Amino acid sequence: MNAIAIKHNDEIIDLQTARELGFEGEQIHLDNSHESLEVLRHSAAHLMAQAIKSLYPDAEFYVGPTVKEGFYYDFKTKEEIGEADLKTIEKEMLSFAKKKYEIEKYSISIDEAKEKFKDDHLKLAVMERITDERVSVYKQGEFEDLCRGPHLPNIGLIRYFKLTKIAGAYLGGDSKNEMLTRIYGIAFADKEALKAYLDQMAEAEKRDHRKLGNEMKLFTFREEVGAGFPIWLPAGGRLRARLESLLHKAHRKRGYEPVRGPEMLRSDLWKTSGHYENYGENMYFTNIDELEFGVKPMNCVGHIKVYENELHSYRDLPIKYYEYGVVHRHEMTGALHGLFRVREFTQDDAHIFCTTEQIEEQIIEVVDFVDKIMSTFEFDYKMMISTKPEKAVGSDEVWEISTQALKNAMDKNNLAYEIDEGGGAFYGPKIDIKITDAIGREWQCGTIQLDFNLPARFELEYNGENNEKIQPVMIHRAILGSFERFIGILTEHYAGEFPMFIAPTQVAIVPVAETHKDYAKELSDKLIDINADSEIYAKNDSLNKRIRNAEKTRVPMIVVIGDDEIKNKTVAIRDRRTREQYNLSEEDFLTLIQTKVNEVNF
Repeated sequence: MNAIAIKHNDEIIDLQTARELGFEGEQIHLDNSHESLEVLRHSAAHLMAQAIKSLYPDAEFYVGPTVKEGFYYDFKTKEEIGEADLKTIEKEMLSFAKKKYEIEKYSISIDEAKEKFKDDHLKLAVMERITDERVSVYKQGEFEDLCRGPHLPNIGLIRYFKLTKIAGAYLGGDSKNEMLTRIYGIAFADKEALKAYLDQMAEAEKRDHRKLGNEMKLFTFREEVGAGFPIWLPAGGRLRARLESLLHKAHRKRGYEPVRGPEMLRSDLWKTSGHYENYGENMYFTNIDELEFGVKPMNCVGHIKVYENELHSYRDLPIKYYEYGVVHRHEMTGALHGLFRVREFTQDDAHIFCTTEQIEEQIIEVVDFVDKIMSTFEFDYKMMISTKPEKAVGSDEVWEISTQALKNAMDKNNLAYEIDEGGGAFYGPKIDIKITDAIGREWQCGTIQLDFNLPARFELEYNGENNEKIQPVMIHRAILGSFERFIGILTEHYAGEFPMFIAPTQVAIVPVAETHKDYAKELSDKLIDINADSEIYAKNDSLNKRIRNAEKTRVPMIVVIGDDEIKNKTVAIRDRRTREQYNLSEEDFLTLIQTKVNEVNF
């Protein structure tokens, strides 16, 4: 099998560049490895641009990088392009691929490049970001573009691809700039991998939490309310309440105390914490009595104020606070996506104040908490240690100590992890929890963050054994991440078929006629007494329609009540999970539901 690129000093280099520079290294072949797909998809992006330029000669191109889910290109053309045009572009891509043009690279000075692309304002915008004196251009047939590479030897190797969606994107990601067209695509080395991906995407579409959330009446978004601000409907409210209740009990068992901080704090506090400088672009600000306030994007500063409320001794530590804290973050409109990316959300947030000697014990306890929750919901997961980002507070020495403390805790307990360089919070390194759902997709959820910096900036302390003042360590911790995102993930993971213990409604009660409503209400009240929620379907519709309406909400059990049920104090059950129909006495039915609803404790 011929190589398509080489790996030299951990950098992927195309064959032409390797020959010119005399580099040798590990050969990369055309397969579905990460390195191979990086090269393949980068070249697929250029092939797409070549096809677009052929179909729309006035098209100008900005950038076309690879991303986690394939590749994209940002461009502008006078003609309006929509979803229906993606097939036409794909056909044109295949037509060019059959010509097997070699992908050739040449180098020119930045001044030559500006002259070459002087009529292309997007390419000139790209060059404003380039500080090198020379740039590389990749050419295939008549199409050429500025690019660092690497690329395949020729476009004939690009055979298995699909254009997946079209969207708008601001030039450079700045909402003050013009809107460009962005087309996303995916490419693989073989037909089987492409088919598997498309099958997964089709299944994901069926499970889309926005679609299921509407069908199950969990939540809604209203334009007049504002983009990124979900409205929770009764069924969704019940689901959230169940999740909160389970977590409340789990936190109390583990020694956490419930607290609550204000929704807004004076900006002086956000300046002390470092949020104002390092996170300010993601915050909302307002003025009250001529003082500036910041709407909280995180709960940590409020919890610091709780800690400061009284003096602490080493005997008190660890101190653990938790809060279902509502936070607001300024997200770009184009980035908003159902419950996955919103501007208001609720974190299952907690902060642990402890001694340096207690770090390992507390980290392991949180990891165990994570494992209990994720295994309950049948998620596989992995952990990533994320290190110091570009924007950060605190010295390199403190960051090194913090990062090593996380590694030591994981290593001593034989816990596997990967490293995410530069992925830490601005105040400290963290362990990110990435879960894999029922159809193999990976999601970022919980996080465990180790922080020496905020305690120092707020001058937090506790009294040591000899009455000396010692700075505590602060551990930031969220397991779900946010209720919104986690519920969106859960909805897609279970395709709306929530387990009984977390379902928004455990039982749908369908009275056959008006005379059966009283017993339905009596049964509903008894279900509430055993911590189960029900909904009575008694509208003026046919019996079959009411049963179908109940089924659309994916309720685990449907109970039909008629004359016989009232006479015998029984219920006729349709179990949607086991696909069975049977009758039970009222007493046995309530016992069954109580067992199922209360079978889980985190």
